[in-house]
Order: sequence, then C-alpha cells, then structure tokens
Amino acid sequence: MQNALTVDVEDYFHVAAFARQIDPSTWDRFPLRVERNTHRLLELFGERDIRATFFVLGWVAERCPHLVRAIVEQGHRVACHGYSHQLIYGQTQDVFRQETVRAKACLEDQAQQPILGYRAASYSITKRSLWALDILAELGFTYDSSIFPVHHDRYGIPDSPRWPYRLKTSSGDALVEFPPSTFAVGSHRLPVAGGGYFRIYPYWLTKFGLRQINQNEKQPFIFYLHPWEIDAEQPRIKAGRLSTFRHYTNLSRCEARLRQLLKDFQFAPVETILEGYPVSQILHCDDISR
Repeated sequence: MQNALTVDVEDYFHVAAFARQIDPSTWDRFPLRVERNTHRLLELFGERDIRATFFVLGWVAERCPHLVRAIVEQGHRVACHGYSHQLIYGQTQDVFRQETVRAKACLEDQAQQPILGYRAASYSITKRSLWALDILAELGFTYDSSIFPVHHDRYGIPDSPRWPYRLKTSSGDALVEFPPSTFAVGSHRLPVAGGGYFRIYPYWLTKFGLRQINQNEKQPFIFYLHPWEIDAEQPRIKAGRLSTFRHYTNLSRCEARLRQLLKDFQFAPVETILEGYPVSQILHCDDISR
C-alpha cells in the first residue's frame, strides 16, 4: 500500500519550540541550513525513486528560489507551509490571509504549477482557528493537512477523524483534510506520523504502528519530517528542557531511521494518495468545533 511522504521545509530556527528565544525579526542573522538539508533529503528519496510532497515555508522560498525549482524538477510536488511559521491561533485573520496569499503566490511562481495543499505551522489549526479553513478554500487550496487528532499542548483536535475526510467550511466551501497519522491503542491515539515522534520513539514502535494502519485498518498513513531533523551539526539554541528534548533528541540517528523507513514502506506524494482515496466522510466545521 502506498503512503503519503511529506517534508515541512523550514529551518532549525523557525520552530515554535524556540519562539521565546528567537524573534522572527532576527532570522536573517542565523546560518541558513535548510537548502543543503533539503537537497540531502532529495538525494535519499532519489536513491529509492520515491516522490514526496514538500510543504515549503514562504520565507524559505523567497531566500532559496532555486530550491523549489529543484524539488519540482526531481518529480516531487510542492505545497504551502505558510509564510512566517507563526501559530495560526496567535494571528489575526487578516494577517493570516495576507501571509498565505504571499506564500502561495511565491511558490506558484517558482514551481510554475498550482499550489493545492496547505499545512499549518505546528499543526496550529485547532478549534480556536477553524476560521483558517475558510480562507484556505477561498484562496484555492483543495486539501489541508493541519488537524492532528491528538491531545497536545500546542495543537490537536483529539476527537477529529483519523482518516482523510471532506470538510465543509462555514462559508460552504470544501477541503479534503488529510490528518497526521495516529495508531489506536485502546481508546488512546498514539501519534506515529513522524517528526519528533519518529526520533523519540524506538524505530520498532513507529514501524509497528504504521504497519497496523496499513495491514489491520487498511488505510494509508501520512508521514512528515523536517530537513533540520537529519542535521545533527546544526547550531544549538539554549531553551527549556522540554523544548530541548523535543528538538534535539536522536538527531544523529534520524537519517538512518529514515533510510530504513523508506525500505519498509511504499510512498508517494499526498496528491497521488488522495487521487485514489474514496473520501466518503463529510463533516462541517461545526461538527469538530464542539
């Protein structure tokens, strides 16, 4: 079974874990490592002839215009990761709209193709920011991958569906939502979609959870990773214990684990998975905001 492989193209200093230590106005002072690390991921995917969807941050695209073109030239798909990697529920609707328009226009110009997919910074479409879905649909996006069906201190709508579904916005438009993957352990949902979970869990646990999704539940999963997660030599940011743990744990092991994951499962871009997926469940925003 094919599964969706995705990359959130941002740099180490963009992450929400360091928001208290790093102001966005200072980002240009930090060494840019995202271009090199993304090319490394492109090499790894190319070795196995795998295609993925790259959710690119507008801020990165403006500074690395050749990167988006390289992603497209190697047969991958480009989607939008917003512009400034700010939590959506901390923005006004006007600011979110302006930034999304800016990022989408930049990516479409560089990729020379429509940008149809969106993923929020830190999965920050929650019950507090469902209004963002109206804006995404209005701007021409056809799918989103931002609503994580888990409990978390920064994100999540715990009772939302685990599989792709069609979401009707309050304005009457529709988006397909492809939620990050979880493994059901009794009544609990264990996130196994990638990122920090991929680095912190032992690999056997990630593999077991993803196998259960494919084999027992007969569903495709969606996996995500950041370019900085294969970069153990990145500059160290002094932060709190929890943020340090989440960001730096097992960076040196991540590339080897990724190589194994690419051998153990079959992958394709999000768009390819959704083209063949029978999206039958239809929900309104009101259904998941309760």
